[in-house]
Amino acid sequence: MTLVGPTVADYEASADLATLRVRTAQDDTLDLAAETLRLSCKCAHCTRARFDRRFPERFPGIAITEIGDLGYGLNISFSDGHNRGIYPKPYLLSLVGR
Repeated sequence: MTLVGPTVADYEASADLATLRVRTAQDDTLDLAAETLRLSCKCAHCTRARFDRRFPERFPGIAITEIGDLGYGLNISFSDGHNRGIYPKPYLLSLVGR
């Protein structure tokens, strides 16, 4: 038996760039704060910064500056210049409520 959960159908940054709005194939709308996304980045640079205890605890005022769709996930760029994060679509959905 295969369980299929929600899938990402569409997305857009909010007008103030502080939120990623995700619409699922089930027609639910979910909002992810830019700060949550930035804190949840799993790229090698951020992973190393966490390991070295150099990763910030917060990113106040962070904004989404660009979104690239890679098919399986989104490459999200932020106002602090960080643009290395790739967020697989199932991972994005797992961040809701954090």
